[in-house]
Order: sequence, then C-alpha cells, then structure tokens
Amino acid sequence: MHETIKNLLNIEKKVKQKFHESNFDKVPNIIAVSKTFKIDHINPLIEHGHIHFGENKVQEAVDKWTVVKQKKTSLKLHLIGKLQTNKVKFAVKLFDYIHSLDNEKLAKKISEYQIKENRYLKLFIQINIGDENQKSGINENNLENFYNYCKDLSLNIVGLMCIPPFKEDSEKYFNKMEKLKNSLGLKELSMGMSSDYLNALNYGATYLRIGSSIFGNRN
Repeated sequence: MHETIKNLLNIEKKVKQKFHESNFDKVPNIIAVSKTFKIDHINPLIEHGHIHFGENKVQEAVDKWTVVKQKKTSLKLHLIGKLQTNKVKFAVKLFDYIHSLDNEKLAKKISEYQIKENRYLKLFIQINIGDENQKSGINENNLENFYNYCKDLSLNIVGLMCIPPFKEDSEKYFNKMEKLKNSLGLKELSMGMSSDYLNALNYGATYLRIGSSIFGNRN
C-alpha cells in the first residue's frame, strides 16, 4: 500500500473516532492538499478513490489536473490559495470549490465568468480571523455586508474559511469562526490543517485541508 494511502487511512480513522465521540452532524471532508506535488505522487490516492484535492495556484492546477479531471469526473478540486482576478476565468473552468473569496472585485468577476461558462462553484468566504496585515481575508466586522453583496450576485456561498495565526492556539479562532458561521446560517467551515485538524473538529469544521500529514514534507 502506498504511503499516502496509509497516511490518509490513519487520518480518517482519527476523524471518525472523534466523530463518534462528539455530536457532529456529518463526517467532515478531507481535502488532500496536493500543491507542489506532481501527479505521479497523487495518483495512488486518486486510484484509492479519494475525491477531494486542494491546490494553491491556478496555473499549477491547470497543468496538473485538466486531463485527470476529464477522465475522473467524480473528482472535486478545491482552490485554497489566493485567487487573482486575472485567473478567475481559468479557475471557474477547472475548480469545483473556491475557499478564498475575499473582496468585492473578485466576487463580481467570479459571478461574470460563472454565467459565461454556465458553471457554478461552491464558494467559501475567507475570514482574516487573526486580523493579520500579511494575510488575505475579510475582516469579521465587514462579513455580513460582504456576504449580502455576494448573495446579491447570486453566488453560492456555502461557508467560511480561515487560516489562524501561526504559533498561536488555533482553538480560540476556530470558536470564533463557528459563531460567525452560525450568525449567517451557513453549513460549512473550511478550517483545520495537519497540525490542528482534530481541534478544528471541536468547532464544527466540515472541510479539513491536510497536506503534509498525507503527502509528506514539501521541498
């Protein structure tokens, strides 16, 4: 059995155990974050039947996934990195989910290209939950207005996403995210990575973005 499959099964076991211990509505989806890894390294997971994969950069994803997705139509591709407006037309054609919607200009562009392509994605609003200057995301105080703007564009906002501050206790930020999600009546929360995904489950995470614990360390 390939190492990546062993790693994934180990994570799934921990997640299901946590699921049975708690009162979760549904088992969360594990996004295998395959950024920087070549398709040869990802193929064993695809053949194993894993569906959700995450990429950071549009061009890398286009090169890697276009042919694969045509052959395996059940695959779901998630854009978890920052999306530039000049890449939206490519992103809408390829991705199924975008986790990094964070400004009005981007929202408008996504809306335009979805209509052109007749392809409608599931979108997460990224929250700058630690209010960090170097990070993308909507400030939580502006969230309700931005959410309403997106709804006016008929965007399918399914949930919220965050990347908590590095080297801080992520649980307080996960707690905040759960409250924000509930305040808007949304169902999905994209949060929790290799180092803290079990903690994220305590606060209703429904999409876990796990890279190095599945694929190993990146060069």
